[in-house]
Amino acid sequence: MSKMDGLRAMREARYAENAARAKSTAPAAKKAGTTKPRVPAAPDSAEAVEPTLCGHRNMSGRSCTREHGHAAKSHRYS
Repeated sequence: MSKMDGLRAMREARYAENAARAKSTAPAAKKAGTTKPRVPAAPDSAEAVEPTLCGHRNMSGRSCTREHGHAAKSHRYS
């Protein structure tokens, strides 16, 4: 068996395994009524005092740490 034949056999086995896994988990995930709807938590008094952040994201996924609606033209990412 050549190297390419071995790689092809491994790829086909992985594909078959993933297809079998998808078939076995799909019906369980699609059942209606199995998950409870999320209810947002009530804000604590400490959270109400803290200013909300801008939240602007740059290309690498970092978010701005300045306050929401800041007047500065630039963002501070962390």
